Amino acid sequence: MMDPVKLALIGGALLVAGGVAIAGGLLPVEGAAAIAGRVWPVLVFVVSVTIVAELAARAGVFDVVAARLALLARGRTALLWAMVVALAVVCTAFLSLDTTAVLLTPVVVAVARANGLSPLPFAFTTVWLANTASLALPVSNLTNLLAVHRLPSSDALSFVALLAGPAGVAVVVTVLILWLRYRRRLRGRYPPGPLPRVADPLLFGMSAVVVGVMMPLLVSGLEPWIPATAAALVLLSVFAWRSPTVIRFSLVPWQLVLFASGLFLAAGVAASAGVLDLVGRGLGVGTDLLSLWGVAGAGAVGANVGGNLPAYLALEPAAADAPSRLAALLVGVNAGPLITPWASLATLLWHERLRAEGVEVPWRRFVLWGALAAPLIVGLAVVPLAF
Repeated sequence: MMDPVKLALIGGALLVAGGVAIAGGLLPVEGAAAIAGRVWPVLVFVVSVTIVAELAARAGVFDVVAARLALLARGRTALLWAMVVALAVVCTAFLSLDTTAVLLTPVVVAVARANGLSPLPFAFTTVWLANTASLALPVSNLTNLLAVHRLPSSDALSFVALLAGPAGVAVVVTVLILWLRYRRRLRGRYPPGPLPRVADPLLFGMSAVVVGVMMPLLVSGLEPWIPATAAALVLLSVFAWRSPTVIRFSLVPWQLVLFASGLFLAAGVAASAGVLDLVGRGLGVGTDLLSLWGVAGAGAVGANVGGNLPAYLALEPAAADAPSRLAALLVGVNAGPLITPWASLATLLWHERLRAEGVEVPWRRFVLWGALAAPLIVGLAVVPLAF
């Protein structure tokens, strides 16, 4: 498994290699500046929304929401699971797939245990929906933030209009497969557990308000990094006042930032050298269903072989000539990484959190179910793009 330290080391090595390429003239300085101009808003958003999510979790926002869902379900296991599905979709859509994997997963595991239920159906629900529901909004996935500026109208509404059909299909098919897989464990009733204790009600309330205000602003037309950064600064100020010991450098996902920065620079070098043209040459230029399946399939295979972000960066030049092709690529690299553990960073982070919670994941079963589900989800989610 790839831990955060390895991510940082790979990112650092890629940055050094990119620096050598710039010094040697393989990547012009203007090209490197263009990459930086495209990437910095994305990375600022990732850092800011991660800080917001981490601090909100420390204040107990996710714990209370999940526990209240357990009470609202009135002891019906299937209804509780359906509410967790809705929570995972909303969390992924507005706070990104990594937030769902890292922060929501231990919460739903704790809620399942507190109510005497098996944690695995809930844990697998979060990781699958963290990936497949990440087609919903530009802020749902790092790949979306990169792709939205390649659309003719680079705004959230245009993105939603293009991806609404695929996102809806991907979520519905994912939920149906999960239900068929776990329907026996999700039958019956449970005695609802108590609500978790909130250590600082004022901190909890202010954190909940900040998150509640930030979420609609992320799709208001503002650049996503602006409301996310404002929310992070507000919460950092509140925590500096109420709980200063929580504010640490570890809140910043620096390993991910270093890895992503190195990856972007490496992709720029590859593009400058013409390597990415060779990668995408076999995908054609069509927008019919078969062509779109080809683009999405290449994205899904690339993600499960080498990771979703490298796959997107490698295939973007071959898909950016038409919005439907770019959307098909996003379907492949977002909804397709359900087979190998390294296909999505969210899956790796999810696994680390489950290990910390003492939940063992049968990887062979994960791979087999993913191999069955991913082609079906990706294939059906592409269909709306052809009409």
